[in-house]
Amino acid sequence: MQFDLALPSAVFLVVVASVISYRRMERTFSSLFDSQKFSMRDAVLMVVSMAIVISAIVFLPSQAIQIGFIGAYAYMVFMFTLVVTKKWYLAVLPPAAFLVSYIYFFSSLVVYNLFVAFFAVIITIYVSSFFTWKTVGLFAAILTVMDVIHVYVTGFMKQAAIEMIGLKLPMILILPRFPSGNLIGLGTGDLFLAGLLAVQTAKKLGQRAGVLIAAMSGVAMFIFEVISFNTGFAEFFPATIIVVAGWLTSLGALHLTSSNRKTKVIDIIIIEDY
Repeated sequence: MQFDLALPSAVFLVVVASVISYRRMERTFSSLFDSQKFSMRDAVLMVVSMAIVISAIVFLPSQAIQIGFIGAYAYMVFMFTLVVTKKWYLAVLPPAAFLVSYIYFFSSLVVYNLFVAFFAVIITIYVSSFFTWKTVGLFAAILTVMDVIHVYVTGFMKQAAIEMIGLKLPMILILPRFPSGNLIGLGTGDLFLAGLLAVQTAKKLGQRAGVLIAAMSGVAMFIFEVISFNTGFAEFFPATIIVVAGWLTSLGALHLTSSNRKTKVIDIIIIEDY
């Protein structure tokens, strides 16, 4: 039986990093954005914007994509560091490290993947402040639909992924399967969605619940890979389905656990009253 431990482990670690980092920086980013929240309409527009960007990647010249992404990445890293440290001379260091690494060291998968993971975490931290429990469910549902359409209908998701890999842009986590060694990839958008769902769950139910979501995301990815590797049914698959499935399974488990605890408390109270 073929299986892989590398990608599920990486998903778990990145999502846990997002949960822990956000919990530590929540007040900073909430105060920065003055507690603004996305409406249902905003969540829909965000998915539409992401769909347009994916489509644009397919049609735009490679050089335009490269320049645009590098500029956006460097700016986001600069602003994130500035918000956290509040010192501009420290904030310029991460973008500089990214540019130097992109030019000289991105041939190393280790360096490349570190920037992929870092990008996924900071996007999750940035955006999580805008979501509520209601809007994140709608966002996840619509994003999954968009992912399915761009994978199976337009084919743009695969074309965009190939373009990103060709330009060495840190948008696809690429890992050698363990123990077999063949390469496998996962988009930053999927890591972002997993992190967003875990952060929102942690905000509502506590950090342990967020860590459970992270663990179940890794388990769901492991199960999917086992099925895919041994049946060959999906060479390119919308991973948002896996992420959402892991999230819903975790919520179900949390609900059952909570219900069992309430039942035990009721039993104890009845016995004591008797």
